[in-house]
Amino acid sequence: MKNSTQQTFQNYLSESGLKSTLQRNIILDAFLLVDRHVRVDDLCLILRAEHRNMGHATVYRTLKLFVEAGIARELHFGDGFTRYEPVTEGKQHDHLVCNVCNHITEFKTGAIEQLKDEIARSQGFQVETLKLELRGVCKQCLARHS
Repeated sequence: MKNSTQQTFQNYLSESGLKSTLQRNIILDAFLLVDRHVRVDDLCLILRAEHRNMGHATVYRTLKLFVEAGIARELHFGDGFTRYEPVTEGKQHDHLVCNVCNHITEFKTGAIEQLKDEIARSQGFQVETLKLELRGVCKQCLARHS
C-alpha cells in the first residue's frame, strides 16, 4: 500500500504542477506509519523527533495536499480538532467516539456493508462513501463513573 500511495501522491503533484520535495516525502512516510487518527500537532511531534526544523505550517499544508490527492481523509468528531487518516482501498471502517474522553475506536462489520449495499440497490443508488459515527460513552469511562 505504501508504494502505491506514494506513487498516487507523486502523480498528483506532477499533474498539479507542484514539486516533489524531501519534506513532503518525509511527512508522507511518517503519516503512513501512524496507526491512529492523527492531528497536525501529533504528526509534528512525531516528525520533530528526527527532523527538528519541521514546521507546523508545512505539515498542515502537506496534510491538506494528501486530502486533495485522495490519499487521506479529514475527520471531524465535534471536539474542535481535525484528524487525518490514510485512505485505504477496501478498508472501510467506522468509528465509536466517546463523548466523555473523546477516545476514538475504529470498527468494521460486514453487516453494515451488506445493509448499505441492500439499501443502495433497492433505491437504484450508487454509494461513493459511507461514514458511520456512533457516539456514546466508552467502557473505561463507564467503569470510572459507576
